[in-house]
Amino acid sequence: MAWFRKEKKARQPLTAKLEIPADVWEKCESCGHTDTRENFQRGFNVCPTCDFHRRLRALEYTTMLLDDASIEEAESDIKSVDPLGFPDYPGRLKKARTNAGDADAILTTSGTMDGMPVNLGVMDFAFMGGSMGSVVGEKIARLGQRSLEKKFPLIIVSASGGARMQEGVLSLMQMAKTSVMLSQLSERRIPYVSIVTNPTTGGVSASYAMLGDAILAEPGAVIGFAGPRVIKQTLGQDLPAGFQTAEFLLEHGMVDSVVHRRDLKQTVGQLLRHMSGKPAATGWASS
Repeated sequence: MAWFRKEKKARQPLTAKLEIPADVWEKCESCGHTDTRENFQRGFNVCPTCDFHRRLRALEYTTMLLDDASIEEAESDIKSVDPLGFPDYPGRLKKARTNAGDADAILTTSGTMDGMPVNLGVMDFAFMGGSMGSVVGEKIARLGQRSLEKKFPLIIVSASGGARMQEGVLSLMQMAKTSVMLSQLSERRIPYVSIVTNPTTGGVSASYAMLGDAILAEPGAVIGFAGPRVIKQTLGQDLPAGFQTAEFLLEHGMVDSVVHRRDLKQTVGQLLRHMSGKPAATGWASS
């Protein structure tokens, strides 16, 4: 009888496919561990497998270190020009602004860190390798001037391949320009904390990156002036294992501490309170 038999119907093929956006997954540059972007971001962009500290953008460092409601960008109208008529430099600048979404290789802001007023500058390696040009030096100098006027601590996060060759000696002059400003902060006993990330090399490492009252480094960060190959050729001998890493520099007294990214804000806050002798939420008048 028909009602005891199950009629077989042709199975319809599934036409709907589960589509996963291409940018959901990311891979650790060190060990190859693959995870979702959300999981990486939740862990401060540190690989959960090998603890490799992947690069962060300037805005990401800013929001990680400062209280969200307090962030105020400074000197956003300054942009690089082509003072030397370097071939294709204007095109490189335009491309960098389009790809990185920033005006130049540093983001300068004012805000609070756990209630403490601070001035913060963060370099962005995504903009022409974080190269230091006239704009970078000028923005750091102006940020330092703000710290002088208001007596607010200064924090600079460095990530750079060095001076910007397209601006020639003008970029090299920024080493002296920023160093003079930092010496004025030192004379007025206004704290300056330098945070060096991967990589910090060239003229940046030879100037403001290594002039902090306290110099902190992220684990595994490459820090140095010239590259290992150049140094090896100059010295004519093999270099020690781990040469130019944050841990090697800590062992030899070049940095004060190697700090995991998740502890960075707390560590910097403790240092600033110690150097100022004042609690976090009070005693930071601008007079």
